[in-house]
Amino acid sequence: MSKPPPARYRTTNWSSYNAALRKRGSMLIWVEEMAWLAPHEGRLGRP
Repeated sequence: MSKPPPARYRTTNWSSYNAALRKRGSMLIWVEEMAWLAPHEGRLGRP
C-alpha cells in the first residue's frame, strides 16, 4: 500500500494571515530577553 501525498496548504486570505502573525507576537523579542551571557573568566579558548 502506498503512502498518500502530503497535504498542500495555500494561503488565500493574506490579510487575515498577516494579522494572525502580528497577534501571535514577535518571537525575536522573547529570544533576546532569554539571552544569557557567561561571566568573563579572563582566559581565552575552550576550557
